[in-house]
Amino acid sequence: MTWTGRCQTCGEWNSLQEEVDVSSLSPKSSGHKLKLESVTAAASLKTPRLKTGLDDVDEVLGGGLVAGSVNLLAGQPGIGKSTLLLQIAYNTSKNNRVLYVSGEESARQVASRAERLGAQHKALQLAVSNVANDIATTITSGDFDVVIVDSVQAIAVNELTSAAGSISQITGSTQLLATAAKATNTALILVGHVTKEGAIAGPKVLEHIVDVVLQLEGDSPQAGGFKILRASKNRYGATTEAGIFEMTEIGMQPVNNPSEALLAERQVSDGSIVHATMEGSRPLLVEIQALVNRTSYGYPKRTASGIDLNRVNLLIAMLERRTKLKLADRDIYVNIVGGIRLSEPAADLAVCMAVASAAKSMQLKKNAVVFGEVGLSGEVRHVPYLEKRLAEAKKLGFEAAIGPTVRSGKKPAFLLPVSNVRSALNTFLEKD
Repeated sequence: MTWTGRCQTCGEWNSLQEEVDVSSLSPKSSGHKLKLESVTAAASLKTPRLKTGLDDVDEVLGGGLVAGSVNLLAGQPGIGKSTLLLQIAYNTSKNNRVLYVSGEESARQVASRAERLGAQHKALQLAVSNVANDIATTITSGDFDVVIVDSVQAIAVNELTSAAGSISQITGSTQLLATAAKATNTALILVGHVTKEGAIAGPKVLEHIVDVVLQLEGDSPQAGGFKILRASKNRYGATTEAGIFEMTEIGMQPVNNPSEALLAERQVSDGSIVHATMEGSRPLLVEIQALVNRTSYGYPKRTASGIDLNRVNLLIAMLERRTKLKLADRDIYVNIVGGIRLSEPAADLAVCMAVASAAKSMQLKKNAVVFGEVGLSGEVRHVPYLEKRLAEAKKLGFEAAIGPTVRSGKKPAFLLPVSNVRSALNTFLEKD
């Protein structure tokens, strides 16, 4: 067998593909009978989840690490992935056998970070390797309950000639490690890189192979702000939970009351509205700021930080059409304070009131939080988790909540219902 790069028939380069002649294969010669097991017997073999020592991480995972599961953690460079995993490794090693494999740093670098975090434990083992075969063999030995590999883009399979980080190497390495982990009932955590757009680097099949996909989001450590851990895929739990952390000198620490921390430095002024949002099943109060200036150019500038700019533009167009606001010649800037990113439509009403407040130099008449989805006709629509949003606002001392009308049941006394944006602006905004 020799390498052939050019087709002798058509003369094209790199057009030849290897094909397997399946006609020579038979079921008896190429396979063996599968080992069968009843669902009842498999379900009876229950193993307790492995606690990570961080309640927010356990909640996102659905109760902790599952033995034999393959977990992928991705996030921007410098956001704290390795720090968080070293803390998890340290906490888990108190009751389990844990191995931390680094493919990007030396043993001394990892040990130095562990010393800074106070994450040193004799049961926590450390190894440095870029060879997926060696890591898989170590997992197959069954000597460890948890294995962390940092990162999947830095390791390679010996049988493949491509460089580490290529599509074939990422797929091959993940499949090899996953097979070893499931065969020995070892919980495996892989670190994944992301692209400039924020998507997980590598083929989409990488996310299909693993059982859990975690995303660590937020600003860089230099910019401050909170870090949010979400699960975009979870075969062992819900994907609606979120963990909120803050980077400190001793590592990633859960934030017990993020709403209070986000509003601690708030100054009441025009363009400032407090919105009751949801991070998973957890209510969170965040400040939405808007700034409106007369444009100095022929085309007005629209900028948004922490929220989709297309959604902001849609709401601005709705405000011009359904209210008396004239925003065509105005530069509009919208900012979500604290590095939080809002994706739910319940933030629509708060954004509209912040823009209107900044445009007219007006403030809310009441010390209230705002939430509600807004349609193109200007109507305010129902949002989920109403009771949780109201309870969070009460806990932080707000007087009321401005939101959509309750569709059924008794209206909470704390809620000031509005049916459309125009009535909300006319009723609750006043000159400061």
